[in-house]
Amino acid sequence: MDIEFDPAKDASNIAKHGVSLARAADLDVLAYVDDNRFDEPRFRLYGRIGDTAYCLAGTDRGGVIRVISLRRARAKEMKRYVG
Repeated sequence: MDIEFDPAKDASNIAKHGVSLARAADLDVLAYVDDNRFDEPRFRLYGRIGDTAYCLAGTDRGGVIRVISLRRARAKEMKRYVG
């Protein structure tokens, strides 16, 4: 998957969630969820990087995913969206 992100946001994400936004390229996507809370169309992707479940918040910028956040997914989220 082609991704892009702001380097300052990456540093913030590492400090807050302990994972670099660059790892989004390794996400094995299992579910896509529209997120209509914002003016710009966004989505959440649920999947795995290795054995760990993750949630990615992003937006589509001309076929490139602009990563906004990447964090570990909660078990409840994975059960709801992935099954």
